[in-house]
Amino acid sequence: MIFDKSSTRTRVSFETAMAEGGGAAIFLSPRDTQLGRGEPVEDSARVLSQMCDAIMVRTFSHEVIETFAAHSVVPVLNGLSDSYHPLQLLADMQTYFEHRGDIKQRKVAWVGDGNNMCNSYINAAIQLDFSLSIATPAGYEPSGLSNVPENAQISHSDDPIGAVRDAALVVTDVWASMGQESESEQRNEKFRGFQVNSDLLRHASSDVLFMHCLPAHRGEEVSADVIDHPNSVVWDEAGNRLHAQKALLELLIGEIVS
Repeated sequence: MIFDKSSTRTRVSFETAMAEGGGAAIFLSPRDTQLGRGEPVEDSARVLSQMCDAIMVRTFSHEVIETFAAHSVVPVLNGLSDSYHPLQLLADMQTYFEHRGDIKQRKVAWVGDGNNMCNSYINAAIQLDFSLSIATPAGYEPSGLSNVPENAQISHSDDPIGAVRDAALVVTDVWASMGQESESEQRNEKFRGFQVNSDLLRHASSDVLFMHCLPAHRGEEVSADVIDHPNSVVWDEAGNRLHAQKALLELLIGEIVS
């Protein structure tokens, strides 16, 4: 496990998943690898993939993960990049299926920053055939909108109320992600009006679910009463990081050891 970005849920879920599966996990921070001293990503991938059955990379540039995967002889998992967070989407979709059944043709609303999580929701909407309505302030649109197929049910606006209207699932994330801390004050001003609170959720479906990948800033992107509401499934969502990743590891490593 290579962590250029810190994490609570990603590290604990992977270590627990490997331990419960009878394997082991090795944690590497930037101080623990030769990557921090300038070794090319390609060389690190070639070496580490000779020693491990799978490699998880949590980093800034998505290009690092793509380069690592291109030069690895074992599966490489995207633990998060500035562009995507697919492992979180596995847990999110598992959580929705557990609580409400198939998400196909249901409406999902994303409110807030068009960040890596938003891009991964775009990918999920295309693959699982649900409607995705995105609301972000002007200038904070997700980059993934440029690759949306014509037949996808994906829309974007700067209107949170319109986005959540009749939604079966409402999702948000922090307004300033890791590496953007210096922009926090500016972003808080820009995102005023995009908080997911009780007033906003009144426009959604009566049985709407709320999700957040955590950690959450209560009182900023989400109000405390929403994150603690019975329709909030953020704790199940967090716990499902373990179960979704156990299934993924069994799928990927099982192909190698079998």
